[in-house]
Amino acid sequence: MQFTVRDRQPDNLGYLFALLASLLFGLNGSTTKVIVEAGISPAQLTFFRVTVIAMMAGLTLLLTNTAAFRINRRQAFVMAVLGVGGVALVQWFYALAISLLPVGIALMFEYSGVLLVALAARFIFKEKVKARIWFAIAAVLAGMGIVAQIWASPLPAAGVLAGVLAAVCLSVYFIVGERQVASTSPLAVSFWSMLFASAFWLVFSGWWQVDASVFAEQTGLGGNLEPLALPLWVVLLWNGVFGSFAPYVLSYMALARLTATAAGVVSASEVIFAFVFAFLWLNETLDAVQMLGAAIVLAGIVVAQTARANKAVDLDLASRDIAIAARRSR
Repeated sequence: MQFTVRDRQPDNLGYLFALLASLLFGLNGSTTKVIVEAGISPAQLTFFRVTVIAMMAGLTLLLTNTAAFRINRRQAFVMAVLGVGGVALVQWFYALAISLLPVGIALMFEYSGVLLVALAARFIFKEKVKARIWFAIAAVLAGMGIVAQIWASPLPAAGVLAGVLAAVCLSVYFIVGERQVASTSPLAVSFWSMLFASAFWLVFSGWWQVDASVFAEQTGLGGNLEPLALPLWVVLLWNGVFGSFAPYVLSYMALARLTATAAGVVSASEVIFAFVFAFLWLNETLDAVQMLGAAIVLAGIVVAQTARANKAVDLDLASRDIAIAARRSR
């Protein structure tokens, strides 16, 4: 017995999961910037984040679903692609972009990656994609050009490039992640993808160069929170648990209930949350022209996601039961 994603009815809980994930990710942009400015490199921070997620997901699976630890060689390869291409690199490029650009602008560049999801659906997976995708592409490119103010070049080219590369990696996360949560539990996908991401950055992050004493140092929160200071390890712990583990699991749970299209549309609200938190916390602002550009980009992202036909991977009844059991175990 089989059913397809088109058989799913609108799932309010899935939308709630996606919105909560976006809220936490949006807040975490400002947290990430504070940590990077405290002296932790984007690669070292990424290694810390994915390792915390892998450990927490693994512990939860150990208590609730030990079968998730058994995967075959093909599954391991796909999880490695998701972990490195869709998690390890997207977090690193995003952290790098944040270190060079305002938080909201960096995230806006990253989320233009949802255009690639629709294009991949059309040209790689041969799904029907509505003609509005071309309008969406034009809107996103024009909007990003306005935000970046390419006529004046006020943004560093390295930051813009990092944001664009984060967009490419984000499309891998949505495309591969959608297909993986269709056949196993969201928590298992979190564990394996983060484990491979952690293994990647274990080699390349230079984590051994961090002086252990820095974790106990008081870190100013900057901006409107400048009078407040916390030990760096507390800020890192928040970043790992509430800025990484919780929103990633929520986003995978959303993908288990929604198509990548629907999840991507809701997830675009992360850009709005990032702008709001960066303004309230870090005093980062846009001028009127840049705000117009950001609005055009967001409109293009939503149009791009709705251009994708509501068609995706077939799910068999056993896979559906696995997903239901995983949701019950949370």
